[in-house]
Amino acid sequence: MDREEYYMRQALALAEEAAAAGEVPVGCVIVLRGKIIGRGRNRREEKQSTAAHAEMEAIAEANAAVGSWRLSEAELYVTLEPCPMCAGAILNARIGRVYYGARDAAMGAVGGVLNLFVEPFPNRPAVVGGVLAEECAAVLRRFFEGLRAYTSEEADGVRKQEAARPAEDRQPPGEC
Repeated sequence: MDREEYYMRQALALAEEAAAAGEVPVGCVIVLRGKIIGRGRNRREEKQSTAAHAEMEAIAEANAAVGSWRLSEAELYVTLEPCPMCAGAILNARIGRVYYGARDAAMGAVGGVLNLFVEPFPNRPAVVGGVLAEECAAVLRRFFEGLRAYTSEEADGVRKQEAARPAEDRQPPGEC
């Protein structure tokens, strides 16, 4: 197994942790001189925070590990193409190289929708996309298929419960 695959598998393990916790399965590791100095996974539901993305968590941990906001010699491995917020954090942290797995056609800011890393910012990272892309995409696909199945079953259960209630106890449509 090559170095890129090894570190992406570490990120995939974090993505699986996120999925097990009911979070969108994205994982991230930051590597400096062959050592993982930052790990993160999505925790938006857990923390009820828009900013609780895997990359943000890993960057914060890496900053603490090196005692600096500058991560210019570091490499970031993430299972899903970074969104605009995370791409901005990567630019601001001056991370030298970014490896991502699956492309994000909905929110990707490294080519999926737009590419912030080709804009004339100072300290733009080198980018390698598609590392274990199929495995990274499969984790996301399984999560969303399970979520859709659960949501559908849950909706059916609520409809059945509502239909079984006496008419006078039923909630009028559109009211809380």
